[in-house]
Amino acid sequence: MAAEQASAQDRASDVLAAQVRDADEVEAQAADAARVRSAAVLSDARAVLAAAAEHARATLAASDGAVADDAVRKALAAELAGADAALAATGPGAGQSATALRSLSAALAASDAAVVGAHDAWLAEEAAAAAAAAAAPRPSTPGKPATSAPSCGTTYSGPPFYTSPATAGGDGSNGRLPPEALAAISWDVDPHGTPYFLKNAAAAALERLNTAFRGEFGHNLDLDLTYRDYDTQVAMRAALGSVAATPGTSTHGTGLALDVPELPCEYGWDTPQRSWMVSNGPSYGWVSPSWAGRNGSNPEYWHFEYRG
Repeated sequence: MAAEQASAQDRASDVLAAQVRDADEVEAQAADAARVRSAAVLSDARAVLAAAAEHARATLAASDGAVADDAVRKALAAELAGADAALAATGPGAGQSATALRSLSAALAASDAAVVGAHDAWLAEEAAAAAAAAAAPRPSTPGKPATSAPSCGTTYSGPPFYTSPATAGGDGSNGRLPPEALAAISWDVDPHGTPYFLKNAAAAALERLNTAFRGEFGHNLDLDLTYRDYDTQVAMRAALGSVAATPGTSTHGTGLALDVPELPCEYGWDTPQRSWMVSNGPSYGWVSPSWAGRNGSNPEYWHFEYRG
């Protein structure tokens, strides 16, 4: 009888030990899962901050010399420096937390929005000044009839469309260009804050052209649309009909075309800007195709293409 009791006690001890081991294993698994979740949350927070930093850099480049008060740009630059420092810190001793990174992202986004607003206000003032200058009567040359300045009202009457970002996982076909095939123009972003993307060679050539354009006119070349993904081509065709290219055939979908704003007083027929682009653009690989000319099959004074 005593032997049986001892055996029962041994079995009970074994069961208790197994329960303790099971509890330890469950606790270890929970700790591992918590570490995995924490790492995923931290990684996501870093990705959000990295995207905000990239956008802030584009905003600073686009707004250089194009805000009324540079204090907002200096504030954004300071926030960006802090974000870059946080992104550069790695390893267990970095002391990073997802909460801190998200706070940095929020502060950076707020400063970014302030600069975008200041830049938009500056552009509006510039446009108003240009409109006023265009509307002002010009003295006529003796013996020569006076001519009126071209209208500054846009010639576009459809719904708004914007330039497209690169197509993640794109196969390289028209409207599906992957990020590695495109480069962002350094001096401007669209009203949604999306950089103007073009095929790498076309973007590099446009950067050189813009340097010459700025030397001639004292300001950067204005952009309205560049790369256009397939979905945007479909939407434009639905909204504008045959005026828009058949989806999958637009030269914008190749990353080799750009539109300047449809403002006849600035880039319309016979304006100094368009005349300069037509005369000098080919030196940089950028041309006004014959079909887009005044007497072409589909006149578009705003459209230019990169031919290399």
